[in-house]
Amino acid sequence: MTLENQLIQKMYYETFMEESNNGNQPIQVLGEAYMMEQKNEMPELSYIRFAQGEVYFHNKDYEAAIFKWENIVNELESWAKKNTADAYYELGLLSSAEDIYKTIVTDNRILNTEVALQLFSLYIERGKVDSAVTVIKKTVALNPDYPNVTDLARAFFEEQQDWKNAVELVVNEAIRTESLKWFDSVKAYVDQGVTKPLIPSYFSDALLVLYGLDKTRFEQLVVSIWNSYKNETAYFAWLKEINHLLMNLDLSQDVSWHELSNTFKETYLDLIDGKHLIKKLQNLIPNLLSNWLRVTDRISAVIASTAVLSWSELFPSSISDEMISEAETLFRNESNNADGLINSLQLFDSIMQWGEIHELGANHRIKWMVDQLTDFETQNFLIAGLNGSGKSSFVNFVLEDELLQDAPTTSVVVFKDDEQLAIEEITDYEIVGLPGLSDFHERMDRRRNALESLIEFRSPIPFLHNQRLAFIDTPGLNGSQYDRQEIYKYLHVADAVLFVLDTNAPFTDKERTILSQMHELAPELPIHFLLNKMDTIYNEQEAVRIFDETKSTINDYLPSALVFAFSSQYDQTQQLSDLNGFIHSIKNTRNIEEKRLAKLLSIIRSTITTLLQKRINIENQLVESVRWNEEMAIKLNGALNQLQDLEVEKSKELTKDYRSIKEAIQTDISETIPKMLKDCSKLISENSNFSKIHIELNDEMNSRMQDYLEKKVLPNYFRSLQNWINHSKEQLEQGQMVLDEIGEGFNALFGEERIKLNFDFKTIDDWRRDTDRMTCGFQLEEVNIFFRRTPSQLILKSAGKLFGALSQNKAMLSNKYKSFVENEDYSEVTNLVIKRFFQSFELFEKSLERDMSWIFRNPMNMLTKSIEDTRLEIQTNEEMLKKMNTNPEMYRDPLTLFEVRLRQLEWMSLPADVIQANYKY
Repeated sequence: MTLENQLIQKMYYETFMEESNNGNQPIQVLGEAYMMEQKNEMPELSYIRFAQGEVYFHNKDYEAAIFKWENIVNELESWAKKNTADAYYELGLLSSAEDIYKTIVTDNRILNTEVALQLFSLYIERGKVDSAVTVIKKTVALNPDYPNVTDLARAFFEEQQDWKNAVELVVNEAIRTESLKWFDSVKAYVDQGVTKPLIPSYFSDALLVLYGLDKTRFEQLVVSIWNSYKNETAYFAWLKEINHLLMNLDLSQDVSWHELSNTFKETYLDLIDGKHLIKKLQNLIPNLLSNWLRVTDRISAVIASTAVLSWSELFPSSISDEMISEAETLFRNESNNADGLINSLQLFDSIMQWGEIHELGANHRIKWMVDQLTDFETQNFLIAGLNGSGKSSFVNFVLEDELLQDAPTTSVVVFKDDEQLAIEEITDYEIVGLPGLSDFHERMDRRRNALESLIEFRSPIPFLHNQRLAFIDTPGLNGSQYDRQEIYKYLHVADAVLFVLDTNAPFTDKERTILSQMHELAPELPIHFLLNKMDTIYNEQEAVRIFDETKSTINDYLPSALVFAFSSQYDQTQQLSDLNGFIHSIKNTRNIEEKRLAKLLSIIRSTITTLLQKRINIENQLVESVRWNEEMAIKLNGALNQLQDLEVEKSKELTKDYRSIKEAIQTDISETIPKMLKDCSKLISENSNFSKIHIELNDEMNSRMQDYLEKKVLPNYFRSLQNWINHSKEQLEQGQMVLDEIGEGFNALFGEERIKLNFDFKTIDDWRRDTDRMTCGFQLEEVNIFFRRTPSQLILKSAGKLFGALSQNKAMLSNKYKSFVENEDYSEVTNLVIKRFFQSFELFEKSLERDMSWIFRNPMNMLTKSIEDTRLEIQTNEEMLKKMNTNPEMYRDPLTLFEVRLRQLEWMSLPADVIQANYKY
C-alpha cells in the first residue's frame, strides 16, 4: 500500500507494525516506539503521535485521536488537520469540522481531493446544497480521475435533480475521457428530456468527438437530441447547428444512416407543411436538403433527391449545382418505392385543413372530386354535347327513368349506382340533402348560379351497376365561356368523355372547337362519340352513310375515337345490349391508378392556384366592403338626420295644431262665460230676496257654467281632438310612406330585408283612449263668484241684508244688483274656470313631445343600430386588411411550400411525359 493510500485510510501506523515482528497490538507497539524515541537526544515524536491518533480513531476514541493530532509539526501536519476534522465530524461537531477543513492549505492534490470530498459529505448532511454543489464541481475540475469522484458528483446531481450540472458533468467527461459510457449517459439525459433548456450548440463538441469514436452512437445521439428539440423554441437553432456540423464532417458513405435519414425526411415534410414562413426556412432548407442527400439510405433516396430537385426549381440558386447534379443522378439510379397516392392524399388533406383554418372555404366540391379519383372500382364517364343533341334523352334511356326533363340541363348531375335513393347537392361551402325527386327537379329548374354546385344522384341503376360506371351529365355547351370553364373542371374526374352528336348536324365547327378545347386541357383523356337521333333519318341506307361519313370525319380528327349509333326510339333491349358492348370496348382499366394519380396531382395544383386567388379575392372583397360600407354609413347617417328632422317637424306641427284647438276653446270660454254671467242679471227683480240674492245668483251662475262646459264645450273639444288625432295619423302615415321608401332603398342595397322603419302607431290609439276618457264628462268645482271679499260685494251684500226688508228700498236694490252683475269683471272667474277645465289635459299636452319621440323610436333605433353595425364591419374589415397587408406571406408562403411538396410528388410519382400532358389545366 502506498503512503498516500495509508494516509487516506488512516493506516499510516502499519509502517511501525512492519518494523515489529513480535505480533503485539498496535497500541502496544506504538507505545514502545514512543518510549524508545524519548530516549533519543532530540526525539521526533510527531510520526508516532500521528500513528497513535489513527489507532485511537479506528477504535472510536476520537478525543484521544484529536489530542494526538493537535501537535503534529512535520510534513504530516496537513493530514493531521484533515484527520482532526474527520474526528470532529464523527463526533457530530460539524461546524468545528468545517472550520478545520477550510484551514487546510496544501499543494497535495490527493489531500485537497480528500478534504473536498469530506466537505461535500458534510455540506450534504448540513443541508447546505449550494455549498455541496460548489465543492463537488471544484473537486471534479481538480481531480476528475480520482476514484468515484465523477460518479459521486453525478449521483448527487441526479438526486437533487440538478440537471444542468448533471448534463454539464457527463458532456465534459464524455469529451475528456472519450468513453462511450459517458456518451451513453448524455443520450440517456437527452431521452429523459432534461437537456431541452440547453442551447443546441452545447452538444457540438461532444458530437464531433463521438463521430470519431462510434458512428452508430453518433447517429443515435443526434437523432435523440433532434427529437428532444421538436416543438421547442430552440428547434430552429438546433437545425441550424446540426446542419452546420454535418456540412463540416466528411460523412462516411460506408455507414447506413437510416435513422438519421428518416429524421431528415420527417423534419423536411414538417417544415414545408404550411406552418412556417419562407423567410424562416430559406436559409435553413438548402443545407438541410444537402445533408439529407449525403446521409440518405436507399429507402429514402428518391424522396431526398426529389426534395432537392423540387426545392431548387421553386428557389433557384439556393442549392449548389453539385448537389442538384448528385440528386439527379440518385433519382435516375434508384427505384421509386414511394406510395404516390397516399402521399398525394396527405398533401391534399394538409391543403384543405390549411384552407379551412384560414377561412378560405370548406371546398366540398374539390373534396368530392378527389373521392371519385380514389374509387378505383368505378369509372367515370363525362357526358357532354351541344344543347338539343338529345343528351338528356340518352341519359334517361340508360337510367330507364325520365329523371331528366326535356328542358336544357342547367346543372352538373352525377348518376351513380347505389342500393338506395340518395340525392345531395354539393357546393364549395356545404352539402345539402334533397329529400326526394320533386326537390331534385325543382333544383334542376334553377337557372341562377346553377354551375356553382353539382348534384350527386345515387339510386339502383342496373346499367351503371353492371358496367361499374358513373355518368357525369353536364349542361349543354352552347353557354358562355364561364359555363364551359366550370364544366371543364370535371375533366379532372373523368376517365373518358362520351360526346353526344345530333345525327341531323353531326360534328359541326362549334363541336370541333369544344373538342379542341377539351383535348388541349386533357390530351390523354379518351373521347368517344354517340351519334344520336338515328331514327330521324328517313331510311337505313342514308343512316349508314351518315354514320360512316361522321365516323370517318371524327377519326381524321381523333383517330382513337369510337362512335356508337343510338336512338331512344330503337328497341330498348337490343339498344342496351349494343350499348353495353360499346361501353365495355371503350372502358380502359390499364394504368388507371397512374392516370388518376396524375389527375389528383393536377387537382392539387389547381387547388393551390384557387386558394391563392381566393386570398386575392378576399382582399379585394374586403377593400370593396370597406368602401361600400363607408358609403352606406354616409347614407344611413343622412337617413337618420332626415328622420330626426322629420320628428322635429311633425312634433312641432302636431303640437301646434293641438294648441290651436286648445286656444280656440279657451277663446270661446273667455267670450261666453262673462256674457253668460252678466245675463244672470235678468234674474233680479224687486221681488227678489235681497238678503239671499247673492247665494241664488252664485248657484245659478255655477249651474249655467257647468251646463255650458259639459254640453257645449266638452263635445266640441272632443270633436276637435278626434279630428286632430285623425289628422295626426294621416301626417304620420305620410311620413311612414317616406320611411318605407327609405327602407326599401336600403334593403335593395343590402340585398336583404335588413331595415324596417315602422312608426309606433299604438301611440295614436293611446291618444284616442286618453281623449275619450278626458272628454267623457266634466264636473266644475263650485266657483265663488259672489263670495269674494271685494269692497263692492261686501257693501252690496250688507245693504241687501240691511235694507232688503224695507219695500221702499227694493227698487233701488234691484237696480243696484242688476248694475253690479252686468258691470262686474268676470275675467278672474273665467280664468279660474279655464284652468279647472283644462287641468286634466295638461299632462296629455306635456307628454306630446315625449309621445312623438316614442312614435319615432323604432326607426331611430333601427337606423342607429345599422350605422353602428356598418361602422363595426368597417373596423373589422380594416383590421383584417391591415393584418393581410402587414403579413401577406402568411397566405402566400404556405401555398408556395405546398407547391414544393406537389412538385416533389410529381417527380416521384409520374413519368415526365405524363406530367407534361396533365399539367395544362
